[in-house]
Amino acid sequence: MPRSVNHVASRRRRRKILKQARGYFGARSKVYTVAKNAVEKGLVYAYRDRKNKKRAFRRLWIARINAAARQNGTTYSKLMHGLTKNEVGLNRKVLADLAMNHPETFTSVVNAAK
Repeated sequence: MPRSVNHVASRRRRRKILKQARGYFGARSKVYTVAKNAVEKGLVYAYRDRKNKKRAFRRLWIARINAAARQNGTTYSKLMHGLTKNEVGLNRKVLADLAMNHPETFTSVVNAAK
């Protein structure tokens, strides 16, 4: 009996990888084996950096809150401790937005934390 190979599935699999590699430079978008490596590496970076993005934003928010807190005569750690103690349920994202765009509101939050 002759060997049966599923060309439809293998072609679809290769086409899927090459479609993901569109926009890559040179052989990375044309040659299947090179494209496969590039796409796999890209997906690894994408997975990793979805986590790193959260870290980076949290660091940015903390830096902004600290800068605004120091302008109001306190530090980041004292501010966060005061907010926790007085049960003010604002997260860092909201606090950073207040610090940047609504300084007078942020000042009232700092006063509530003292």
